[in-house]
Amino acid sequence: MAAWVRFVLDNSLLLLAGAVAAMVWANLSPASYAAMLHAPLLANPYFGVAVDGAVVSSAAADGVVSGVVTVGGGGKIIDLHYLVNDIFMALFFALAGREVWHALLPGGPLSRAKQAATPMLCAVGGMIGPIGLYLTGVTAFGRWDDLARGWAVPTATDIAFSYFVARLIFGKGHAAVAFLLLLAIVDDALGLMILAIFYPQGEVAPAWLLLSVAAVGVCVLLYTLRRRHFLWFLLLAGPLSWTGFAWAGLHPALGLLPIVPMLPHAHLHTWRAGWNFVTPRDAEKFEVWMKPPVEIILCLFGLLNAGVLLTGPAGHDLTAAGLVFGGLVVGKPLGIFLTALLATKLGLGLAAGLRRRDLLVVGCVAGIGFTVAIFVATVAFPYTTDASKALQSAAKLGALASFASALVAWLVARIVGVKRHDEATR
Repeated sequence: MAAWVRFVLDNSLLLLAGAVAAMVWANLSPASYAAMLHAPLLANPYFGVAVDGAVVSSAAADGVVSGVVTVGGGGKIIDLHYLVNDIFMALFFALAGREVWHALLPGGPLSRAKQAATPMLCAVGGMIGPIGLYLTGVTAFGRWDDLARGWAVPTATDIAFSYFVARLIFGKGHAAVAFLLLLAIVDDALGLMILAIFYPQGEVAPAWLLLSVAAVGVCVLLYTLRRRHFLWFLLLAGPLSWTGFAWAGLHPALGLLPIVPMLPHAHLHTWRAGWNFVTPRDAEKFEVWMKPPVEIILCLFGLLNAGVLLTGPAGHDLTAAGLVFGGLVVGKPLGIFLTALLATKLGLGLAAGLRRRDLLVVGCVAGIGFTVAIFVATVAFPYTTDASKALQSAAKLGALASFASALVAWLVARIVGVKRHDEATR
């Protein structure tokens, strides 16, 4: 693979390109952007959203074009937005879940309690900080009824972009970069739990989760048959688990998570004797094969979800946008830094080469909440009424503006005297 292609894939630049294209397209031609977004792809009697009325195809005045196409008579169809957000994004969350699972396995960075304690606590603090700031603002502005549901939007850290910025500020070999990765992995795990528990997609019907349990059983059968390529697991067990989540009322984008621990990986033989025919090469195939298509999916996700109108007759809900932005840019770094101070007071300590000033900069870098923050905004403020459209638009705008955290982190690093690792070792 060419170096420039790897650079683009490793730093989620396709996602950024999709988001920029969405912003330009939605603001230059809102109607054509809406038509693309709501283009019907497939009639489906089981999935999608049924609402009587005509096909939705015009841009919303509030500033975001998003949703599920519906046809008269209550028919159900799948549009491009649903295909990407609810089906294709399952592969993205599977990769994120895989990363968390590997970190927990023996030898992983989160497998030893002492090593993982401080970043784990900081990840929790990095969620409590923005939640506290967001809900305090909601209460102060008297907007609890309509804005409180968005409390989780400013809790997410975008691993790819924050990792890229951290390497620019600290250098590749600095302990702060490894600390940020650990923190972001735990942040991902907590974010997945929040999505599953607090943002169901309808009336919860837990009995359907038995399909996900059956999917795990299919994985066990595949191991018994000594099938070691991950495609067997994705193609046979994946749809079953995804369907279980969709019919249970949970967000179907999380539907592959139950089978993630069952995918072939090098540590499998440590907890199930007799399954050690899986080689490291088999274990790496999932990440190697899925990275390019998932980056393309993220590009589509950015294209379909970041089309926020910067101007419009209804304007934006500046309170919602400001609270999301403030939660990420202010609440997250404060939560991480104060929790790190508490951890050192409790005697947990920091990794060698990591100083308190570094943690303040790490907190600022972690304030970049892009992919998952936008995803949570779409489920926290579903595209059902004019009011929710405006709130979703504002929440996404606040999440997009959190890229300012990169500049804030660079300025704070200069102020507190943080140097790149290569400079510090000269």
